[in-house]
Amino acid sequence: MNGLIEWWARNSVAANLLMVGIFVAGAIGFFSMEREMDPQVRFPGLEIDVTWPGAAPQEVEEQIVARIEESVSDLDAIEWVRSSSREGQGFVWILAEQQVDFTQFMNDVKIRVDSIPSLPRDIEPPRVQQWVNRQEFIRVAVHGDLTERELKRLSEQLRREAAVLPAITVVQLFGVRREEVSVQVSEEALRRYNMSFAEVATAIRNHSINQSSGSVRTEVGTYQLKVRSQADTQAEFDEIVIRQTDDGGVIRVGDVATVVDGFEDNPILATLNGEPAVLLQVMTTETMDIIKASDSIREWIEKRQETLPPGAKLTLWTDQADDFKSRMKTIGNSASIGLFLVLMFLVLTLRPIVAFWVAVGIATAYAGAFVFLPSVGVSLNMLSTFAFLLVLGIVVDDAIVVGEGIHTEAHHIGGGVNASIAGAQLVAKPVIFGVLTTIMAFMPWLFLSGSTSEFTRHITWVVILALAFSLVESLWILPAHLSKMQPRKEELLGRFGHFQKHISDGIIHFAHKQYRKIAQFAVDRRYLTASFFVTLLLVGFALFSTGWVKKAFMPEIESDEVIVNVVMPEGAPYSRALEILAQLQAAERELEEEFNQRTGGEGKLIENWYTRSRRDSVLAIVKLTPPEQRDMSAKEAAIRLRELMGDVPDAKEVSVDYTQNNNDPDFELSIRHPDLDVLRLA
Repeated sequence: MNGLIEWWARNSVAANLLMVGIFVAGAIGFFSMEREMDPQVRFPGLEIDVTWPGAAPQEVEEQIVARIEESVSDLDAIEWVRSSSREGQGFVWILAEQQVDFTQFMNDVKIRVDSIPSLPRDIEPPRVQQWVNRQEFIRVAVHGDLTERELKRLSEQLRREAAVLPAITVVQLFGVRREEVSVQVSEEALRRYNMSFAEVATAIRNHSINQSSGSVRTEVGTYQLKVRSQADTQAEFDEIVIRQTDDGGVIRVGDVATVVDGFEDNPILATLNGEPAVLLQVMTTETMDIIKASDSIREWIEKRQETLPPGAKLTLWTDQADDFKSRMKTIGNSASIGLFLVLMFLVLTLRPIVAFWVAVGIATAYAGAFVFLPSVGVSLNMLSTFAFLLVLGIVVDDAIVVGEGIHTEAHHIGGGVNASIAGAQLVAKPVIFGVLTTIMAFMPWLFLSGSTSEFTRHITWVVILALAFSLVESLWILPAHLSKMQPRKEELLGRFGHFQKHISDGIIHFAHKQYRKIAQFAVDRRYLTASFFVTLLLVGFALFSTGWVKKAFMPEIESDEVIVNVVMPEGAPYSRALEILAQLQAAERELEEEFNQRTGGEGKLIENWYTRSRRDSVLAIVKLTPPEQRDMSAKEAAIRLRELMGDVPDAKEVSVDYTQNNNDPDFELSIRHPDLDVLRLA
């Protein structure tokens, strides 16, 4: 290492080229990094979705879900299997072990599910797909005085437009019903035509399909042959032929049934501030740039607003890019203030040239990290940015130790390249071992498995790369930059130079006269010193274990939304869900009135109010105004809203959430038994 230090110190051109190369490559890496709020968590999991129209939840569980669970139960590398059954639909989630060959695992599951011989005949084919953990980061409301069909068709069109915007891939609809064509067969008509229900169903099944018939190659190209007979509208279903009569006539579906072109039989009422509404959810993907996505959506909303049908409106409800920018600004300001204080201290205690090159060294180390971060899958997010702030002190220490060593040698032996080499070589070993021990402390985080590894990996790679380039900069580049530094002549010092020298001499005097006595005392009484610090450690553990120091896996961060979710018991009528919805709306109005009385009519508490009621649940999302515009916290608003809402005695569950990252319960108990009746008794 001493030879490398000397070579780089004597070849300042090479050192400068290396520094410039790091900055250029770092800039390229920085602008190619993805930008997201939190790292994407990738689960090696599968979701199996089966639809059985009209089936009760228990039928779905016994005849579909249980058989799927049994078919995959003996597969290797399964961590757990979970399922859920509801009216007309069943879900099975399978989480594989982290080290599994996921492609092969998915194929094995598909083969097992497709080979189940005893599934009901009238179910839709089971869908096996990768379990993708997508999070909503932009929410746009489509609302206005429109019918349900008009609102659904408009929302579908807007969803397709938004999905092709730059930096956006996945857009989902929330709060809509699936369109459905129902065929209501008349028993009287069946008897009149001597026809069975199965004959009608077979005709619809056979004729309402699209079929591919191959292709034809010609001199001008290849033509695909397709028979398109998929019925989509009421008129098309009415025209499906069931039977030909002896006299050459035909009996059509419209002759024996009433075709209703409507929605699935699962009523839903979704509103925004009292108007019918559908939410467009822009979801996270594996590769994304939250800033570009936000700019694309905002520009599209501004232009599209002018061409919407009369009565329709677009409202940007949530945009996490605002939170991203705010937090990045906070972290950036903290880093800037910390760096400024460090540099001011260096200017006052060493020399301005040393302080300047220490600052350049910090930037070089960070630029070097940006060179490789995209290649190891690290994005620019809250964790990685915090990691840069976390490692700032160590990076500064490396440059300070080497710079101070060179500064001292320049004072002793007269400066120049020899002093630069001697100073860097003098402190090289402690600097190297200090950095390596820190890297080794973070290294185990790279080998964690599960979802936790996606978070720790971002911090670890930032720390490792920044510290590695900190060594490169402090031992190879910094000595070349300080190789021309000469000892200062006191007679040439200006007023600032004398002031700076006075502070520096004062620190040295304190170190020799005061600190040396304390250090000598501690060394001479080493057992007393060790006992003192062990006692402090035990006191710290005691404060932690007794609860004086609060502990939580994730801190409670208030959101600007209050979410109320009421889960209804099975079989509850839709009218009961509407009654609970009325309770919520009355509570919201009363909360707003209380806030107005509290503030004398100044300010506003609630910005937007979204509700969605179905047979199985009632959901309310209350968008609060920004914190600086209200004197009521989200927690206070959530607690008061729940009090004003009153009791819901027949609800299966009532939850109120006001935090960004604390949606899981404090305690969760899982009870298992193969017999559902026994589980209900538990």
